Amino acid sequence: MDEEPPKDFDRALVLPEEFNTEENLKKIEENIEEIAEIRLLAATQPRLVGVPKKKPDIMEIKVDGGSIKEQIEYAKSLLGKTVSITDVFKEGHFMDVVAITKGKGFQGPVKRWGIKILPRKSRKTKRGVAAIGPWKPPRVLYTVPRAGQMGYHQRTEYNKRILKIGIDGKNVTPKGGFLKYGEVKGTYVIVDGSLPGPAKRLVRLRHPARPPKKIPDSPPNITYISLESMQMDRWVTTKEPNTINAS
Repeated sequence: MDEEPPKDFDRALVLPEEFNTEENLKKIEENIEEIAEIRLLAATQPRLVGVPKKKPDIMEIKVDGGSIKEQIEYAKSLLGKTVSITDVFKEGHFMDVVAITKGKGFQGPVKRWGIKILPRKSRKTKRGVAAIGPWKPPRVLYTVPRAGQMGYHQRTEYNKRILKIGIDGKNVTPKGGFLKYGEVKGTYVIVDGSLPGPAKRLVRLRHPARPPKKIPDSPPNITYISLESMQMDRWVTTKEPNTINAS
């Protein structure tokens, strides 16, 4: 742990009163033969983004490559520093996205699994499975579509390509800001495709676990980014007030 932890770090963890960083590092170096892997404890800084959140998200990041001694030296160089996305990814690279999807609550099997709605004269129910299983085995198998929680699950989407990485968020913020988010502050990333989860929810990025075989040599060339207001459609679709003709 760094002697000066980031702001709001104590909201997520109980910090010790005194930090003996040098002594702890010395113990690690003395017992280097018993260490199998090195992990870093990283925390987000929500205040830099501008979302209405103060408590940081904590995660462990494994350090790979080289020997254990080299991994320790690399971890020491990152201790107490802010790591930006520009230090890890470049434009044109591929990455995996890990996030929590949108929560739909408790839903039935028709919406949850897309099963067919039974005919009108069906017995007991129409929005359900007609036969949930045989007599043997005498139980309901996990493969039978049933009602339950839909959404709010952790999902990983593979091989999302980075189109652009920028520093000034004004270059991509539309007029009036993004819907349900607002203006982009600080570093931004434009990704090809969609991301799971609603606005303002944490999205974790990592190196691809199974990268594509063919990777373009040069990053994509973006010629135009539309900054038109995303709320114009609401104004266009609104109905005009009813008019009354006086007689």
